[in-house]
Amino acid sequence: MEGKHVPTHPEVPGEPTKTGTAILETATATIQGFGPINKIHQHLCAFHFYGHDMTRQVEAHHFCGHQNEEFRQCLIYDRPDADGRLIGLEYIVSEELFLTLPDDEKKFWHSHEFEVKSGVLFMPGVPGPIQRQDLEKVAKTYGKVIHFWQVDRGDTLPLGIPQVMMALTRDGQLCDNLAQDMEKRYGVSFSEEREKRANMEGPAHGIHPLANAGSKGIQTVLREVDCKPVESVPRVFV
Repeated sequence: MEGKHVPTHPEVPGEPTKTGTAILETATATIQGFGPINKIHQHLCAFHFYGHDMTRQVEAHHFCGHQNEEFRQCLIYDRPDADGRLIGLEYIVSEELFLTLPDDEKKFWHSHEFEVKSGVLFMPGVPGPIQRQDLEKVAKTYGKVIHFWQVDRGDTLPLGIPQVMMALTRDGQLCDNLAQDMEKRYGVSFSEEREKRANMEGPAHGIHPLANAGSKGIQTVLREVDCKPVESVPRVFV
């Protein structure tokens, strides 16, 4: 697919970080703990597109940590640099956990089989044989992604409604310019990696028909409702 390349690294408005702020951050870093962040152990790189518009595709750098063998959670940035923008998050579950979800929930989740087997999902800087050990597991999983910052529009701040994102499921969907740019910057070849992953298998029961939005478009919209007053909330006394 051909697509218009829009810069995904907009300059965030505001004054540069002052020395006093930097010193304060250094001081708090020596005192406080960062358990959830320290649990992050891998960097996955792939592409997401808006669930209602496949032409809007973005580079997504996942920084992930396992909660257990069947569930991992990832912070998503537009780039892996220190000043990367936190644009969303993804939850990744095993096929077994996915099958326990209600049917009306399954549509929010996408499969990872094609992403992995096509070579477009990879771990930057990690030797192929090592990353393929984990990607064999990822190929069987499902992910739920929400993006908060529409950097593909050039937004300098996270504007608008958080959107459900989807992942590639077949050839011809990924914009050529994004693929070529990624391969050049990271020195990878999606086609060569595809050949090496040819024998990987996806979900044991096949990709669920309700996953990937049921092959339909899906968009988050805002709807105004009456706000429940506090008086109507049951009070619990201890």
